Amino acid sequence: MELLQNLKNGAKALKRKVVMLWFATQHPQTPWLPKVICIFVVAYALSPIDLIPDFIPILGFLDDVILLPALIWIALHLIPEHVNEESTLKSDEWWSTHSQKPQSKLGLFLVLVIWLICAVGLYVFFNDSKLFD
Repeated sequence: MELLQNLKNGAKALKRKVVMLWFATQHPQTPWLPKVICIFVVAYALSPIDLIPDFIPILGFLDDVILLPALIWIALHLIPEHVNEESTLKSDEWWSTHSQKPQSKLGLFLVLVIWLICAVGLYVFFNDSKLFD
């Protein structure tokens, strides 16, 4: 039971960090590279669909367990400390008035574009007659 509670607490902390990163993207003193990384992380984390669907055994959870926390860690270490603190306060205020995590239409769009690029790439790869000569 303790492991389950730790996982729930970890998931809750990740959700809070994602909203905090959103506020960091809006802060004028956030440098451009951390801002770009934060936008990507927030869009992907709040996307209603995953890049690798969860129903795919093992791989489906790797993005949630490894990729997302790693990207959040990188973004947090690139953001200036005072921006991090101010964004955390704004995030805490936001969570006190909202009960659900927000969703990102940009994230949905990015995931769909990546899927489309992969599908076109596979189509071109397997339908290139030079490959089978």
